[in-house]
Amino acid sequence: LVHVHTILFQGTSIAKCHIFLWRHTDKLVISDIDGTITKSDVMGHLMYFVGRDWTQKGVAALYTKIQQNGYKFVYLTSRSIGQVAATKKYLTGINQDGVRLPHGAVVTSPDRLFAAFTREVILRRPQEFKIKALQDVRSAFPADHNPFYAGFGNRDSDVIAYNANDFPAGRIFIINPN
Repeated sequence: LVHVHTILFQGTSIAKCHIFLWRHTDKLVISDIDGTITKSDVMGHLMYFVGRDWTQKGVAALYTKIQQNGYKFVYLTSRSIGQVAATKKYLTGINQDGVRLPHGAVVTSPDRLFAAFTREVILRRPQEFKIKALQDVRSAFPADHNPFYAGFGNRDSDVIAYNANDFPAGRIFIINPN
């Protein structure tokens, strides 16, 4: 979906988005990005901008196999909304031996860079955003259907967010940094 908006003194702006239309019975796999898809939280941000691949080995193949079994992907990150274009570009650009990450919704923090950075890095409370974001995703499904099949993360804050949204206990996967 593309929306073009022109304002007399500010010029033309273009907003692009993807709309995901899923069945009310679909099962979602949620994945954190930094430290889960990337090898580390901070270096995942930096290495992308200097042109280095800092992606966990085999993540594209694993996620593709999960998607081939009928699961839908949502990439959930505490990155700010101002980083959404770069985040989507990073995710769609991952190519590991000809295998790419499955297409999926990307949910970022609605906050600006400094507020998102403060919550994530200084306060170390990204679960505050993630809990609410997952509640919003769940509210798009019928009340009697839990759409969350599994969650991938790399920190206790991911476990807290997934547990707060009734993910099946045996399907919360935390990446071992080693």
